[in-house]
Amino acid sequence: MIMAKRIAYLGPAGTFTEDACLRYDPQAARIPFPSIAMVAEAVITGKADEGITPIENSLEGSVTATLDLLIHGSSLMIQNELVLPIHLYLLGGPNVQKESIDAIYSHTQPLGQCREFLSEKYPAVELIASLSTASAVKDMMKAEGNAAAIGNKHAAKIYGAQVLSERIEDNPNNSTRFVTLAKSDHERTGDDKTSVAFWFADDAPGILYQTLGELSTRGINLAKVESRPTKESLGRYIFLIDLEGHRDDDMVRVALEAVESQVTMLKILGSYPRYAGNTR
Repeated sequence: MIMAKRIAYLGPAGTFTEDACLRYDPQAARIPFPSIAMVAEAVITGKADEGITPIENSLEGSVTATLDLLIHGSSLMIQNELVLPIHLYLLGGPNVQKESIDAIYSHTQPLGQCREFLSEKYPAVELIASLSTASAVKDMMKAEGNAAAIGNKHAAKIYGAQVLSERIEDNPNNSTRFVTLAKSDHERTGDDKTSVAFWFADDAPGILYQTLGELSTRGINLAKVESRPTKESLGRYIFLIDLEGHRDDDMVRVALEAVESQVTMLKILGSYPRYAGNTR
């Protein structure tokens, strides 16, 4: 008998990460955890085969907890990616009227993704951060007064909330990129991406330009470049890049060897199939 894959995800039930989990593998056994760190720990200790976490939103940028985990806190690697369109809803309890709301709960990312809506409709309402959108709905349902939450329809159905306003995100093209974390990355498929992190112990003019040149001179396209503080001293940064190709491709392998010779430390975060699904 083949056992269903066990996937840890940022819970509780009703989060967008659970939606991503369902799209990724509808047959998997889904195990919710209250933090990204605990999702990773579940994979490391064998409680789950893979973990799914958000890594980037098209409006609010990178999810720092996932990036910091990959860079500093874990040996896990990215094994897959998927992109989920994000539509946000203002939710309330059965008797709440949207004209009388005095507090709104949500995760910090959706609060930022609905900044224009909140500024226009609820400029004086208290905004309260929750661990996830689903936790926000649970918090709202237990709150005193006329509270609301920003979440999705799945959470509304699970926790008995009503939809007060639909699709309140500031940009209709709002989407979130999720990654699956595992103890190894993915084998070559011919249409792959590789994520790496590197940093320099010492600064010098043109050092980043020269390092990235090892990729451009070999015709390797960069899909993303960003930086994160090293957390060791002010003005020191870790550079993260997503490049086209698999780390086992000959040209990519040679290029990464050249990059490694110029940096203090290079960490390959994973090679995985490039997502080509529907993001609308």
